[in-house]
Amino acid sequence: MTMDPPPFDPELAAALEPLKDDMEPGLTPDGIEAARENAAMEVFGSLDLTMDGAFEVEDREVPGPPGAPDVSLYICRPAATTSGVRLPVIYYVHGGGMILGTNRAGVDAPLSLALDLGGAVVVSVEYRLAPEHPHPAPVEDVYAGLLWTAEHAKELGGDPERIVLAGASAGGGLAAAVALMLRDRQGPPVLGQLLRYPMLDDRNDTPSSHQMAGVGVWDRTANETGWNALLGERRGGPDVSPYAAPARATDLAGLPPAFLDVGSAETFRDEVVEYASRIWRSGGVAELHVWPGGFHGFDAFVPEAALSKAARAAQLGWLERLLADRKE
Repeated sequence: MTMDPPPFDPELAAALEPLKDDMEPGLTPDGIEAARENAAMEVFGSLDLTMDGAFEVEDREVPGPPGAPDVSLYICRPAATTSGVRLPVIYYVHGGGMILGTNRAGVDAPLSLALDLGGAVVVSVEYRLAPEHPHPAPVEDVYAGLLWTAEHAKELGGDPERIVLAGASAGGGLAAAVALMLRDRQGPPVLGQLLRYPMLDDRNDTPSSHQMAGVGVWDRTANETGWNALLGERRGGPDVSPYAAPARATDLAGLPPAFLDVGSAETFRDEVVEYASRIWRSGGVAELHVWPGGFHGFDAFVPEAALSKAARAAQLGWLERLLADRKE
């Protein structure tokens, strides 16, 4: 096995070049604060998240986990809806390696999907970040926000029977973990889980993690920084909870249908492929896409690239099929 990294898609590589100064690999713990202030992260906060007035947006504080602070939800409802029609709900979990981001980060992606679906409510959850708040704080915040959303879906104009978990990167890992928690705690059912290049495995020891060391957007060093922040000395050990690292789950049966995608030229490639394979081996339903030459988060950073458009089309197609049999 070679440790040479697979090549980036030429169009993506050209777009990545001017972004390198803001997205250098090799994030270490002493760089977390600077990364939180990085202009590449701030760009997400400057977007028009009403999507030119298509959505009415509000912040709402809802009860957090027992004994913990309230959780902030960013709620986006279509401005024009037909009276009495309840819409699907996309419950979104932002990325950021467990250490970065807010509930505004990357929410333009599910909002675009909601528009293309012909209307959906988007609820983006803010969770406490590591290392200040290690596991289980982040996932318990996401779970608490989902419980509130399910209970109040009708109030938001949504259909509690058509909630889809969605997340990117760390948010994809947290969404996968919440799907496990809902199964194990017998929580409210969700229709599916949309996991974009999810962060699943704290062991950080797959061939792709070694291939991409020092290369791309989120490399092996950065990944170790994120997992160490979340788990401390437990990272890589025998007793890591599947609610922290879903790849640790011994049983993936009984989960809602999953969509997983990942780039071929990124750290998470092999853990995502293995997770999808294990869902199939457990008798579950999963759709997997490995985008050739895609680096981590390529569709968010370079949305106009041909590969990014193909990835978004695949996500939309999966959602349309998922929702087709569950119309109100």
